[in-house]
Amino acid sequence: MKPAVTVIVLNYNGRAFLEKFLPFLLHTRYENYKIVVADNGSLDGSLTLLRTRFPEVTVLDFGENLGFTRGNNKAIESVDTPYYALVNSDIEVDPDWLSPLVLMMEQQPNAAAIQPKIKAWHSRNTFEYAGASGGFLDWLAYPFCRGRIFASVEEDRGQYDEPCEVAWASGACVLIRKSVTDRIGLFEPEFFAHMEEIDFCWRAKNYGYQVIVCPQSTVWHVGGGTLSQDNPKKLYLNLRNSLMCMVLNLPGHQIIPKVFLRLVLDGVFSLKLLAQGKAKTIPWVLKAHFHFYARIPYTLKRRKHYYPEARPTSMPVSGILQRLIIFRHFLLGVNTFKEVQGLSGYTPVSSPPKTS
Repeated sequence: MKPAVTVIVLNYNGRAFLEKFLPFLLHTRYENYKIVVADNGSLDGSLTLLRTRFPEVTVLDFGENLGFTRGNNKAIESVDTPYYALVNSDIEVDPDWLSPLVLMMEQQPNAAAIQPKIKAWHSRNTFEYAGASGGFLDWLAYPFCRGRIFASVEEDRGQYDEPCEVAWASGACVLIRKSVTDRIGLFEPEFFAHMEEIDFCWRAKNYGYQVIVCPQSTVWHVGGGTLSQDNPKKLYLNLRNSLMCMVLNLPGHQIIPKVFLRLVLDGVFSLKLLAQGKAKTIPWVLKAHFHFYARIPYTLKRRKHYYPEARPTSMPVSGILQRLIIFRHFLLGVNTFKEVQGLSGYTPVSSPPKTS
């Protein structure tokens, strides 16, 4: 018998996505899994759809919008399987998406999280922004991916099909080892949404676990189902949560200088927005910073909560660029992952055997 897996789909007014993409999950070729849809107080008929069209799916009705972080955390409290997969409601899965992830998890007992290759649903042969073929960080914790440098997204030609250790796995679709989250916790509730998977993976790596991408599994992501890419609230959450993430996980002696540099670069970013005629977005940048400052005492308290004994002494080696990707992209024209130089710990991992 294969290891049992709980597949969790968090939903908030995503009736159309559930109707379209749940059937793909239900046709997963894996013999020991169950699907749980956790609903964040939807008002669009999602619950009626689930109970009439998909009675085989377990439904958790939270009755309110808990956000991505608290919603998933609450859903995971009910998990009684060794592994669980978080799958966004706007994800189309390949029938064989789950088996390679589980096989990789079985082969790599130190792995905390494993993500599949994530491609764009609207452009089937293009990597998707949120995860692509594995997530990385630069020296100031700016995220980028194998297949995506900022807004420059590559076509998938098989160039990143090698499984490897990464800095972070996308929360859009990821398999997680339950015993790890029982030990180190999952998503920081304050984040609400965005950057939470980077925080979790960084914490897992600080505890000595691996985070891996397994491109032998493929899914397609619509993206922007809750907040579109140009929504200023998305920018606010990304900026605020990124700063909090650094305070939560950086070595203590690096927090002040690196956060200060990020604040300077955010100021430069605001000037760029002004030059582009996007002055209405700048208040969201300021709001992110003011919220971050106001919550520093809370963030430091949460840092002690996540690391009650050992404190981070250095950034995790694997998946970290010891340079600034923002300069290499915008000033030197680095647009593809293959062009990135100076990446530490780009560690290949054995591919799982093919399933019949």
